[in-house]
Amino acid sequence: MFKTPFSFNGRIRRTEYGLSYLIYIVIYIGLSGLVAELNENLSVLFLIILIPLLWFMLAQGAKRCHDRGNSGWYQLIPFYGLWMLFADSDYGPNEYGNNPKGKGNHDNIDEIGVPVENE
Repeated sequence: MFKTPFSFNGRIRRTEYGLSYLIYIVIYIGLSGLVAELNENLSVLFLIILIPLLWFMLAQGAKRCHDRGNSGWYQLIPFYGLWMLFADSDYGPNEYGNNPKGKGNHDNIDEIGVPVENE
């Protein structure tokens, strides 16, 4: 978890995306409160810290979109973030990489002789 948080490549699970979102919210609220409390000209500092924070959230969102088999641009659709929080990932590998849960990451030859399990 959180191996490459600023990269737009690969796939992540719902848990990592949810934790990323919580981290984003906590830091954003903390910075907003700090700027409001000090009531000084800290808007430049706020923007300097906000840019990597937004990059982090966009990268994590893109990887979660990849886990659903979609382009990272899908995260710009209104309310799609809720879908990313609650929808399960694609089974097995897709064009963006292997399933982060490990489900279905094998060749068909590995299935010969293995009993079928109902999910």
